[in-house]
Amino acid sequence: MSSLFLIRMPIAMDRLARWAGERGWIRHRGHATGFDEGRALHHLVDEVFGPGELRPFRLLVAPRRRVGSLYGYCESDGEVLREKGHIQALPEHLSVLKIDRLEAKAMPTEWAEGRRIGFDLRVRPVRRLKTELGTDKERFRKGAELDAFLIEALRQHFGDRNGMAGDARARETVYLDWLAERLTPAAELDRKDTRLVHFQRSRVSRGKAGPEGPDATFHGTLKVNEPERFIKLLARGVGRHRAYGYGMLLLRPVSRPTPRR
Repeated sequence: MSSLFLIRMPIAMDRLARWAGERGWIRHRGHATGFDEGRALHHLVDEVFGPGELRPFRLLVAPRRRVGSLYGYCESDGEVLREKGHIQALPEHLSVLKIDRLEAKAMPTEWAEGRRIGFDLRVRPVRRLKTELGTDKERFRKGAELDAFLIEALRQHFGDRNGMAGDARARETVYLDWLAERLTPAAELDRKDTRLVHFQRSRVSRGKAGPEGPDATFHGTLKVNEPERFIKLLARGVGRHRAYGYGMLLLRPVSRPTPRR
């Protein structure tokens, strides 16, 4: 299998928003739709390095900071990426991405079966419906992308106006089920040491559509079951919307889990 590299680049957040605005991605049909940084980054990294070259990726920005860090997995090393960037990037790209400050490290090519690893993961826990689903007030067609928690609520609490909406623990349980499915068989999720540390609903921009859905971040621990598949999992990412800043497994030391509230 090809080598895998972890890449980091500084990114100017105000200039990213300005660049997206110049492309018309903050307004739709004359109305403000909000800034979807994932869509902007999707196009930016593809235009600079080539389609799919830096996948998956994750943007991390400290509170009140104007410069963030863009992390990503790539099969090209830092020198190759810098060369591609300087050849292919437009001047406005270079004002957003600091390619000269790109850093890279080679990821391990071998993983011990049974090894425990900590992770930080941002995902959109959604599913595509295999059959039509809904209530007497609203129907969702086959193939629609829905929040995994909403699907569970509709199926298990049909006819109950409140359903599971007020049960935060139920949401975490549903999302942990969703995550465990997507790590298998490459890795096994340690549910006792994994927490849903952040959740919000957000609207994203995908072409002419603007779907709204769950945006969740997990801190947790996994165990490597199949080393070769685990390497492929790192390179592929977890869940949907991986080309828009979701699904990147950032690895970290195994530590005490965040206490449940």
